[in-house]
Amino acid sequence: MYLDFYRLREPPFSLTPDPRFLFLSARHREGLEHLLYGIRERKGFVQLTGEVGSGKTTLCRAALERLGPEFKTALILNPVLSSAQLLRSILVEFGIQPASRTDRALYLEQLNGFLFAQVPLGRDVVLLIDEAQDLSPELLEQIRLLSNLETDRQKLLQIVLLGQPELLAMLDAPELRQLRQRIMVRYHLTPLTRDETELYVEWRLQVAGARNGRPAFSPRALRQVHRYARGTPRLINAVCDTALLAGYVDGVDVLGPEHVRRAVRELEGRRS
Repeated sequence: MYLDFYRLREPPFSLTPDPRFLFLSARHREGLEHLLYGIRERKGFVQLTGEVGSGKTTLCRAALERLGPEFKTALILNPVLSSAQLLRSILVEFGIQPASRTDRALYLEQLNGFLFAQVPLGRDVVLLIDEAQDLSPELLEQIRLLSNLETDRQKLLQIVLLGQPELLAMLDAPELRQLRQRIMVRYHLTPLTRDETELYVEWRLQVAGARNGRPAFSPRALRQVHRYARGTPRLINAVCDTALLAGYVDGVDVLGPEHVRRAVRELEGRRS
């Protein structure tokens, strides 16, 4: 709606996890390095946690883009499944046609055959599970058992768990201590600082095609953005997108604190 007015190629604050818009703050850069290190060094289990909207999924997709053709990857976005459904989803993500009969043992046999077939091809296989805090303890235990698939020299499957802080509490449960002990690489994303929030907004505008400093948020507007979003990328996107719409309505390309306040009121459902 406002793209032509601001002369932007695309929406700068879309909520989709597009790696092109990834702003590598110090903590996001460290998180990406931890992901890539754990995968490339075959550490078995890698864990990445962070609050809702902190950028875990975007970071995950950025890591996938940086892995070469020697990696076969599967990304499970919705793990609220039964045991057999999860295995079937994993097979589909790896490009395997699951057996027509719903049979957990048969699915495991198919997965095992696929993993062993990758060894002579020199390929590493990586399973990434987003929203892992929604997994039941039973499914987490099943995932641990998947990591037992190995040759005499190497694990056949690397597993990355991405989740909200609730995942940390789940893994502290005594019944999951075997899984917890296998996680060799861990990282927790924290919110952006105020300075990083300002850089984040400017970065996304530039990626979307902003030129010559237009559109822009005034320093006071950016302080308002950080005060509302508290450094959470998803909330920054939501308030900045709505503020751009307010600026379009007013016919201005430098957004002030009043536009951010209007955006906050709209997002929170307040009329005044």
